[in-house]
Amino acid sequence: MDDLLPEFIAETRETLEALSGEIVAWEASPTDRARLDAIFRFVHTVKGSCGFLDLPRLARLSHAAEDALAAVRDGQRMPDTALVDAVLAIVDRIGAIVEAIDAGTPEDDSDDDALIAAVSRGTGMAAAPPVREAPTMRAAPRSIRLNVDLLDRMMSGMSDMVLARNELARRLRDDVLDPRVEAALDRLSLTVADMRDTVTRTRMQKVEGLFSALPRLVRDTAAELGKAVTLKIDGSDVDLDREMIELMRDPLVHIIRNAIDHGIESPAARRSAGKPPTGQIHVTARQSGNQILIEVEDDGAGIDVARVAAKAVATDVRTAAEVAVMSPAEKLKLVFEPGLSSRDNVSTLSGRGVGMDVVRANIEHVGGRVALDNRPGKGLAITIQVPLTLSIMSTIVVAVGDQRFAIARQAIEEIVKIRGDQVRIDPVGDIRVATVRGRRLPMLPLGPFLGVGERDPLNLVIVSTRDGDYALGVDDVLDTEEVVVKPAAPAIMASGLYAGQTLPDSGLPMLLLDGAGLAQAAGLRFHREVIADIAETVEEATNPALLFEDIDGVRRTMPLAVIDRVEKVASTAVHRSGGQVRLVVGDATVPLHHVDRHALDAALTASEIEVIRLTDGEAECAYAMAGALEIIQLPAEIAASAGGTVLGVTVWQGEAIEILDPLALFQDMDRDGRAGTPLCLLEGAGAAWMDRFLRPVLEAHGYRCAVQASGDEVPAVRLLMEEDAVTSALPGAPVVRLRRDRDGPAAADSIYRYDRPALIAALAGHVRRGGH
Repeated sequence: MDDLLPEFIAETRETLEALSGEIVAWEASPTDRARLDAIFRFVHTVKGSCGFLDLPRLARLSHAAEDALAAVRDGQRMPDTALVDAVLAIVDRIGAIVEAIDAGTPEDDSDDDALIAAVSRGTGMAAAPPVREAPTMRAAPRSIRLNVDLLDRMMSGMSDMVLARNELARRLRDDVLDPRVEAALDRLSLTVADMRDTVTRTRMQKVEGLFSALPRLVRDTAAELGKAVTLKIDGSDVDLDREMIELMRDPLVHIIRNAIDHGIESPAARRSAGKPPTGQIHVTARQSGNQILIEVEDDGAGIDVARVAAKAVATDVRTAAEVAVMSPAEKLKLVFEPGLSSRDNVSTLSGRGVGMDVVRANIEHVGGRVALDNRPGKGLAITIQVPLTLSIMSTIVVAVGDQRFAIARQAIEEIVKIRGDQVRIDPVGDIRVATVRGRRLPMLPLGPFLGVGERDPLNLVIVSTRDGDYALGVDDVLDTEEVVVKPAAPAIMASGLYAGQTLPDSGLPMLLLDGAGLAQAAGLRFHREVIADIAETVEEATNPALLFEDIDGVRRTMPLAVIDRVEKVASTAVHRSGGQVRLVVGDATVPLHHVDRHALDAALTASEIEVIRLTDGEAECAYAMAGALEIIQLPAEIAASAGGTVLGVTVWQGEAIEILDPLALFQDMDRDGRAGTPLCLLEGAGAAWMDRFLRPVLEAHGYRCAVQASGDEVPAVRLLMEEDAVTSALPGAPVVRLRRDRDGPAAADSIYRYDRPALIAALAGHVRRGGH
């Protein structure tokens, strides 16, 4: 509620500035119905908002003015001077109260009754002099209202600035940089990144605005159906692009109605099933990287997959032969077919499957995806994944011939390299079919289709569309980029093959491919019987992993579930600090794990290095590698390792492959944190000098530094100047003294303060001896 009050104050201020003139103009032209209606709408809006925000004084005043204006609209009263004066007085009072609310000061209400009496009909006070408000000090506005088009132009301008910055950095990297130029470029990069984030956030709103209408929707729908349903909402404080919020309203309403109508059972049926009579719907929102996940979960009956498949055959949506070879997951997706419902009696509210095709189409239109988690008898969870903002899109850049194209990352299921029997292309009649680990998909070679290349593709991009998945053949997969997409020329957009264009770091325009448009233009058929005779169905594996070549030349795998992305980064983005290797990602850094320090140093001699970005939903880290090879299915049998970052060893195609342990990598993040590194206490009169000159050196060698001891931790070493006295007793903390003169007389335990090797060796010796 507190979030709505500033918006109410801002809107009321804006309208009041124009309203007084409207009222005076209406007095001069009483027959101007449009102007009267505008004045009436303002007063009516204020009255409604006051009731919602619990502002009784404003409600009384606006209600009196509304009654008088309604009488004029109905022809029961004429807009004479006395009425206009009274309405103006009430408008003045509303403005004064609004300013008092904004400033947090009280406003005298002793003459509110006189104002109401003056504007009311038949009181005999209509001709009384109106009460004029004393000038009120207006608080400086803390917010302004902007046109969304202006925000879009700001975002577009910031995006162009980012591209210019990137191109400048790329050109400067080709030459030996002056340190002053490099420092200026770093400051520019930080400023541009901060400004881009700020402009992006101006479009953001709390997702609470999307959820606010759900409690009433659940209550009314459940009451109409004679069911008892409770609603729980989590994650209302998540930010989402305001345009995305508006586009998500209708799909979310349809999903909630479906859950109540066809998911939640009646109280009697729930008791028979051993469930509480009151059903539950749980709506959650959370952010994962640059995506927002909205999950609607109910504890109802779930979806009867067999019944859905039977109805698909009965309504000629699918043939019996098609349904017979479908997996349970494919049968579940039939609920997205237009006009398909699992019920015999169509509900006026919703149908599990009726309209779900529109839900998926609307979500996919904004680059989102819908996933179903069906638990028959226990409920259904629908997960909607949409981009955080429509302004910036995450894409994969692919190459065909000498051309580059971008594909929305959300539309890509996986990317594989064509090799061996696991990933191959087979001709079937007049079409080509890709077989990816036993899964057969229609295949579209992008080069020949667009006329930009004739050679056989080397990589397959598995693209997901609402009609099915297909393999897009490309020559190479180059990079991932966050881009701003703009409409291309009308002739290009009319082809249906492209979703827009963007300007990447290279400065050369690049077209964004439309996955569904390519499939439709190529006439791809997704019916399973077209490709059913290639090979026997292979049981779907359940443990996918990324096979990659590590920087030491050894093949290793990483479970796919923890991988957020694979990308190339500039070698200059890798830094060593505090004894740790970290990767600069945007405005932050994440730990960069690696198999061997010397192998990493050799890899960093190149301009770029490939990394695997890992996430557990809360924290992020990265792993350096030489290159990704393909997605494989891990066998069930794994020989466990003795520990460390290797989970175990498995055999794949006759080769022993090490499996990295994500748990150990994230655990190392805590071990590499500040709590696990030795503490150096900088004391005495020279503490300020040591903090300025020695702290960077010590932190680069893995030590922490402090100028004041905490009560909970004993330092590993204490540093003092030679002439300083030890002022506190810290048991177990040895003292290393620093002298000012290189060749002057010195105590046996003192070190010349600029002798870095001797200092580091002394500290390391004390740490190895455990502080003795």
